[in-house]
Amino acid sequence: MATTVQQTTVQQTPPDPTTADHVRITLDGRWREVRDGVRDALLRDEFAPHHTPDLREARAKTLAQLRLLAESGYAANGFAAEHGGTGDVGAAVTSIEMLAMSDLSLMVKAGVQWGLFGGAIENLGTARHHERYVRPTIDLDVLGCFAMTETGHGSDVQSLQTTATYDAATGEFVIDTPVPPARKDYIGGAAEHARMAAVFAQLITAGPGEEPESKGVHCFLVPIRDEDGADLPGVTTSDCGVKGGLPGVDNGRIVFDHVRVPRVNLLNRYADVAEDGSYSSPIDSPGRRFFTMVGTLVRGRVTVGGAAGAATRVALSIAARYALQRKQFDRPAPKGDATAPGEVLIMDYLVHQRRLLPLIATSYALAFAQNELVGRLHDIQTAENVDHRDQRELEARAAGLKAANTRHATRAIQECREACGGAGYLTENRLVALRADTDVFTTFEGDNHVLTQLVAKELLTAYADEVQGMSPVEWMRFAATTVSDIVKKRTAAQQIIQTILDTRQDNEEDGSLFNRGTQLTMFGDREEYLLSTAARRLQGASRREDDPFDAFNFVQDHVLHAAEAHVDRVVLEAFVAGIESCADEQARRLLSDLCDLYALTVIENDKAWFIEHRHLSVERAKAVTRGVNERCRSLRPHVLTLVEGFGVPESVLGAAMLT
Repeated sequence: MATTVQQTTVQQTPPDPTTADHVRITLDGRWREVRDGVRDALLRDEFAPHHTPDLREARAKTLAQLRLLAESGYAANGFAAEHGGTGDVGAAVTSIEMLAMSDLSLMVKAGVQWGLFGGAIENLGTARHHERYVRPTIDLDVLGCFAMTETGHGSDVQSLQTTATYDAATGEFVIDTPVPPARKDYIGGAAEHARMAAVFAQLITAGPGEEPESKGVHCFLVPIRDEDGADLPGVTTSDCGVKGGLPGVDNGRIVFDHVRVPRVNLLNRYADVAEDGSYSSPIDSPGRRFFTMVGTLVRGRVTVGGAAGAATRVALSIAARYALQRKQFDRPAPKGDATAPGEVLIMDYLVHQRRLLPLIATSYALAFAQNELVGRLHDIQTAENVDHRDQRELEARAAGLKAANTRHATRAIQECREACGGAGYLTENRLVALRADTDVFTTFEGDNHVLTQLVAKELLTAYADEVQGMSPVEWMRFAATTVSDIVKKRTAAQQIIQTILDTRQDNEEDGSLFNRGTQLTMFGDREEYLLSTAARRLQGASRREDDPFDAFNFVQDHVLHAAEAHVDRVVLEAFVAGIESCADEQARRLLSDLCDLYALTVIENDKAWFIEHRHLSVERAKAVTRGVNERCRSLRPHVLTLVEGFGVPESVLGAAMLT
């Protein structure tokens, strides 16, 4: 007789979120669902971290991964709805940033295709370009590259030497590399895959009765290869060859020999050339026109900083987990106890805690600041009308955080490698690849020193006109009021920060250094002092020196310090705002302790300045070091929670030593 078994479906209740879950949710921020979607996508075997030193194989694998992303509709967020996308700028930047957890070559390849090449078409082009090229760019039917950098000019884009001379007789632009330094160099996609380039060149034209002259740098769409991959007539491409990292990116060089393209290939949103050669632009000022054009491409700089941060969080996740399983040296036995206590986990050593925990704290701080930056980018680039001052402030913030994120990546990933000893040097444990792949990020999308200088110039020019001609008394009055206002108005979490400052209680005891108001005040005071004195020194140097370059060069170290202090303050305030957004009390306390560690680490690293300028007494300076040690010890039991809070899927850690 047959027996019938009745099955009852039991609905399982999902487990309550852990503290690590709450931390991760807080850190994920506004585009949390996008991050989760990318995490799910990265679970596929095709996106598992890999070591592929052979260039051809690595490039083919990266392109195949890119095609998988395209098939899933991955790139749609980066383009406006009317052009075939969704118009979610923040989602686009976040999703490319997350690729860095899996493969930085893939992140760069996606960034070049959809962020830089596609971004140039969307942001600098008009309907004729959007209709013809955006959809094929999203689907990879048109593979492109972003040909801005030249052998002789990188950060100084205004001085590029490639020319685009208009020929009114044929209605074409003639793209040419007039001198060897004008060769397009280090261009991702140029060595093998790209079929078209967004070429930045000096536009030379003349209307009826005019002499030809340069109208400044503009962007042109220039086909460089046929469908079979052969160079088109007048185009010579070459391969940069083996690099220090990013083997899956086919970086190359391009030389143009009087290559002709139709007049309509000028991306003409901000300037156009009529059939007769007449030049027109809705922006009269050449300088403002140039910076408006370049400013629309700020998304790439934001993405590079975010990707560096993501890669750093992977490295710290690996190194911290290793420190929680690796033992070294026997613990001394207590007096009178003959029992051997066994070896000690390396994470239990204070020196190891000080190696990794401040880096973890800084990674959290920078991640919160990056979230705010991406949100600001999204709001500005999706707004109907944008104030040019908001755009400039966005560009300065993007420059400062890109520099901070990539510098931190270089230092932190190297420390992670060393913290894992010989195991960290093996390619199977991924740290050397992360270090190599992120190394170029310190110069990619702008040299970090140049970008930090850009931040300082933006801060100084905010009140440069008012400073001119002031007497010493007027300057002191100005420095005590206006400079402070300039700093405060740039605060992201103004209401939260002001409440903390208003309720601040400070004294000379060690405990006051854990007071958030004290930390915020010290960061703000340092920035205001450095900024005001940099302006005063610059004013004095301008009076002494006949050459404006010499005047600025005289105070450049001071200017850079002021910019770095500004970024530190912005990052701390973003951390504070991030804590406020956390819904779980236990997670908030953990993040608060981590914020203490970040703030005290910054103060400790610049302790000499705080002592020299009487913001710290000698005894209180010692308390800073004790405070760092105390926070390292209190956070030690929560190390795994903190790295789990980074939200790096275990499948992409890619470290054999953790299995």
